[in-house]
Order: sequence, then C-alpha cells, then structure tokens
Amino acid sequence: MTDSLDDGRGVSTTTDRRVIILKLLALAGLLYLFILSITILGASFKLAGKGFAESIFTATSSPIVGLMIGLLATAVVQSSSTTTSIIVGLVASGIVSFECAIPMVMGANIGTTVTNTIVSMAHISRGDEFKRAFAGSVVHDFFNLCAVVILLPMQIYFNVVGVVAQYLGDVFTGFSGVEFKSPLAAIAKPLAGKIIAMTGKSAPISAISSVIMMFVALKYIVTVLKSLVLSKVERFFHRYIFRTPALGLILGIVLTILVQSSSITTSLVVPLLGAGVITLPQIFPYMLGANVGTTVTAFLASLVTGSPAAVSVAFAHLIFNVYGIIIFWPLKRIPIWMAEKLAQSTQKSKLFPILYIILVFFVLPGTVLLVMR
Repeated sequence: MTDSLDDGRGVSTTTDRRVIILKLLALAGLLYLFILSITILGASFKLAGKGFAESIFTATSSPIVGLMIGLLATAVVQSSSTTTSIIVGLVASGIVSFECAIPMVMGANIGTTVTNTIVSMAHISRGDEFKRAFAGSVVHDFFNLCAVVILLPMQIYFNVVGVVAQYLGDVFTGFSGVEFKSPLAAIAKPLAGKIIAMTGKSAPISAISSVIMMFVALKYIVTVLKSLVLSKVERFFHRYIFRTPALGLILGIVLTILVQSSSITTSLVVPLLGAGVITLPQIFPYMLGANVGTTVTAFLASLVTGSPAAVSVAFAHLIFNVYGIIIFWPLKRIPIWMAEKLAQSTQKSKLFPILYIILVFFVLPGTVLLVMR
C-alpha cells in the first residue's frame, strides 16, 4: 500500500516537473517572438521612408498629443508593455524623437490603469463592496494622473525626466561613442530579414505583422508566467504582502516583473479590496511598485534595438515612475482622497463608473487628438 502511494507521488512529481519544463520552453519561445517582433517593427519603419517619418513627427510634436496617443493606445490594447515597446521601436528607428516619446510613455502609464477599473465592475451589483473595489482601482488612475499633472509641465520646461534618462542611457550603452551591440538583436535579425522579404519588403505589412506578433507574444508570456507564479503568490497575499508599505512596494515591483503585466498585478487586489480584507492605504504602495515593475518590458525592447536613444526612453519610463513615487508617497492622502470621493458617486448611480471609463480613457484622448491634430 505504501509503495503504491509513493509511486503515485513520484508520477505526480514527474508530471509536474515536465509541465514546468514545457512552460519554461514555451516562455523562451515567446520571449524570442517578442524580440523578433521588435526587430521587425524597427526595420519596417526604416522601410517606410522620410514621408512617413515626417507625418509621425507632426502627429507627436505636441506633448499633449503625445500624452493622448500613449493613453488611448494603451487603453485600447490594455497593455502598457505593448505601447511602450512600440514607442521604443519608433525611437530606435528615428521616427519619433526622444523628447516626443516621453509624454507618450506618460500617457501609457495612465492608460494601463483601465484594466483594473474594468475588473472592479464585477462588483457593481453589490453596493459597499463595489464602492471599495472601485476606489481601489481608481487610486491607481489618480496617482498616474497626479504624477502627469506635476511632471509633464516640469518635463516640458525643465526636461527633468529627459536629462536624467539620457544620462543613464549614455552610461548604460557605453562611453566615448562606443556603439552598443545587442546580442538579442543578433539572434533575431536573420529571421526578421526573411519575414520582411516574404512581405515583399512592404513597410505597412511588416509593421502590422510585427505588432500582431508582439501582442500575441506579450499576451501568452503573461498567461505562462501567471500559471507559474500567481497560483503560489495568491496564498501569501493575506500573510505577507501588506504587512508594511515598503514590503507592498517591493512585492508590486517583483510580481509585475515576473508576470510582465501591471494590469494583472493591480487587478489581483481589487477583489480583496471589495471584500474588505485589505484597505486602500495598504494597497497604495503595491500599486506604485507595479508601475515600476512594468518598465522592465521597455528595457528588454530597448536592448533589442541596440539604440542609445531607445534605452534612454526605457529609462525615462522608469524615472517618471520613480519621481512620481518620491512626490506622492508622502502625499498619498491626495490620490487616496480623490479615489474615495469618486467612489462615493457609485452609490448615487451605477452608470457613473461606466461613463468614467468611457470618457477618461477613450472619449477625452480621442477628442483631443481630433482637435489638436
């Protein structure tokens, strides 16, 4: 009887190991697909020529327009990782300037919060529970909005994000004009060249194909990492994550790096807030950590390009979030108070949160783009 039980455990353990190995292999393949998509995207923009470049420059010449492009694009694809990766590809190809890319990255930071706000809608039929869940989701919105309100004007007039990001980008990619050679790009270029040749060297087809590949790669990277990591992490939520603010911040960073999606990381705590298990002040540092963790994807994309300007954009994404934390961690009562006040409106009308999502994430940026472009 004992032998039988031991055999059963052995078979189960072996099966589990095989599943984990297969998932890791799948993850490696998906990472290669992501690297390949970035390489193709950069090459396709170079194929597009000067006319296309000038049209993109015109579209993003205003910081407000750049901000709205980043916001709307991220809200539509519900992935700041995808948006920032595309921005990095544009900068590496010389299509978008480093200065124009920074507001776009700021907009992506706002747009990514739409996912957890939508997740909170699952509680809409349950009064106080929905109020708590909605407040927990929009506190992320308000942190990003407040950070943009403070830092975008400072960036426009004093280049506070750009100057640090460029310095770090230069240090990271080498000294005295030494060109940074990316090993990631080297493994992707041969296949990228063949795929572009198969499209007849068509810039639009290559660009569309690369974006589809990027979206698929990031979607399934998240799925695989979620199955490997989150099932174990959820067990420790109540015991460990929210003991101290610093621990919450670190967990937000680490978990988001592991699953490559701040949307998943932040959405995980919305049901816990709705249930009243944790409080808004407890999850605030965790949300800030998620913002930092999501910048890793842009770094990976920038390393693929081998472009110092692209690496600087990745640093700009990180620096923006670090500045935001420095400013609003001590002033956390401001975004928390704003979230609580907005959540009170859910008690008056269930239509309000729906209108909030539509207006803030889609109508407002779309209208600004139509008017200013």
